[in-house]
Amino acid sequence: MLSSPDLSFSRTLPIVVFNQLGELLERMAQTLGSATLILTEAVLMRICIPVEWQRQRFTLVVSEQFSALLVGNFEGEQGIYWALNAQLTFNLEAIAKFIYELRDLFECDSYTHQNLERYQQIIRPNDATLQSQFTLLLLEYLLTQPNQEIIAPPSPIAPAVYICQPVEDALKKQISQEQLLNQVTTQIRKSLDLPVIMATAITQVREFLELDRLVIYKFEGSQVKENNRKQSPLVSVNNQPLARDYQQYGGYIVYEALATDAITSVLNYTEKNCFIETSQCWEKYRQGFTLAVDDVEKTYALEECLLNFLRECQVRAKFAAPIMFEDKLWGLLIAHQCDEPHQWNDSEKNLLMAIAEQLAIAIHQAELMQTLTQEKQTLEQRVIERTTALRDALLAAEAASRIRSEFLATMSHELLTPLTYVIGMSSTLLRWPLGELSQRQRGYLQTIHDSGEHLLGMINDILDLSQIEAGKTALTISEFSLVNVAESAMESLRKKATSEQINLIFDLQIDPRRDRFTADAERVEQILWNLLTNAIKFTPESGSVTLRLWVEDDTAIFQVEDTGIGIPEEQLPLLFEKFQQLDTPYRRRYEGTGLGLALTKQLVELHRGRIEVESTVSIGSIFTVWIPTQAMRVVS
Repeated sequence: MLSSPDLSFSRTLPIVVFNQLGELLERMAQTLGSATLILTEAVLMRICIPVEWQRQRFTLVVSEQFSALLVGNFEGEQGIYWALNAQLTFNLEAIAKFIYELRDLFECDSYTHQNLERYQQIIRPNDATLQSQFTLLLLEYLLTQPNQEIIAPPSPIAPAVYICQPVEDALKKQISQEQLLNQVTTQIRKSLDLPVIMATAITQVREFLELDRLVIYKFEGSQVKENNRKQSPLVSVNNQPLARDYQQYGGYIVYEALATDAITSVLNYTEKNCFIETSQCWEKYRQGFTLAVDDVEKTYALEECLLNFLRECQVRAKFAAPIMFEDKLWGLLIAHQCDEPHQWNDSEKNLLMAIAEQLAIAIHQAELMQTLTQEKQTLEQRVIERTTALRDALLAAEAASRIRSEFLATMSHELLTPLTYVIGMSSTLLRWPLGELSQRQRGYLQTIHDSGEHLLGMINDILDLSQIEAGKTALTISEFSLVNVAESAMESLRKKATSEQINLIFDLQIDPRRDRFTADAERVEQILWNLLTNAIKFTPESGSVTLRLWVEDDTAIFQVEDTGIGIPEEQLPLLFEKFQQLDTPYRRRYEGTGLGLALTKQLVELHRGRIEVESTVSIGSIFTVWIPTQAMRVVS
């Protein structure tokens, strides 16, 4: 990146020579004391950098007495590097410009950015003695080294030389790596036990890659709980209690696999001062960034706080891959080498990234299962609560209905006694000779008698309905003639139909040989009487009411058809409800309590039968009743 004409040294060098020059600068810096800054391209490993910086190597030495910069750019296609365009300079402006450009690669609030800005301000002209000392070191190196030429890449037409053993070893390692990844994938597919999957996976991967330590770092905001985490208060490496006020991306280590017991455990360790000051330092992982640090001493040379933390945790080299699913950063898979620097190769990186992807799948599965389990438990609890509430409501309704029915039955019995006297005495008085009563008095007695009869019928309906609902009604089963029962019901209402000028028709469609039927004859006649009464009531003058009777298999079918006012379709669901009158209460034209059809339906169902209705407004209605034959016993 530097093109200043003041550079002291500029030429194309093999990589080996470039590295040796960098080592010379580092040796020179070591003689200057601890205040000297030594930086290499390793400091860039922890951040995302532009493409031009990815093809660059450098060694930077900065102090108040001596500063130097060795920078080189790779030649050739990407991935095939044999030499570098190297530049060595002691020019203060060139060094300051390089530090300025390097500083801007880091966030403004980072320690590295602040320290580079501080070192940029301390650059001074090199001390002549120190400059001469480095010149002697360089001359000594040049005199002791044979003439270095650029090593050309092998010619594509040159005969290839294969060494079988290294190739075979590489293939075996790749096969073993694929087998390990398949084992982890299979385990994830077979099991939903996240702690077992996590612990087994990191143990197997650590052993395969011969790592000193492999850990899983979980961000505090992640949902899935780990059983492996201790419940004791969190401690840092200096055993000081940590506050739980993590910021958005604070977290802790939840799983760990160690090579030996001599390696420091970092399970549950966290750090609240160095790298959770802002959340931006984690954002790169959300974008898929992987961190490969060969030597923390070089990469974190300007991050004193973090470097001390890594030293305490016994970390010399590390690799971190993000564990992500659905664009959510759950945590990191972090590999450590504790004692020596380690250059992470592509095979190791690819395996660790693949394992991190598989762990993300396992975590996602566990989170879905946890959500499903919670929803199931919530639903089960709601069902239990709802069932309990419905049971309580049902018991309360049954109790209220029973009390109401018992009350109505009691009151009906209490009313029947005086009402019987009223009807009996008025009937007796009506049979007296005409000369002893005036016509007006006889009219009053007839009104009293008719009203009593009407009230008696209503009370009997209430009494019957309440007894059925209270479960106290029993059917008296006997064999009888269907025709006789139907004719009896018709005859009892013929006088009423005649007075209303309604034609009462009996349509008998029954085989005389099937006339005998088994049921409660009295209740069957009551059913027919209620249906015929209802039809006569709502049929205008000159209309007709027809009773049809036939038998299918073991079922007697009664059908009452009228040419009355009909029933609107929206009111049909209310037809068999108690105390329902379908005409408007404020302009009632038809008397009744609304119990007749409700009682009829109860009596039909008591026979295990059914009743249906078809109706058209202004045309009429058809009520059809199916009553199956009953066994010769008392049915409750």
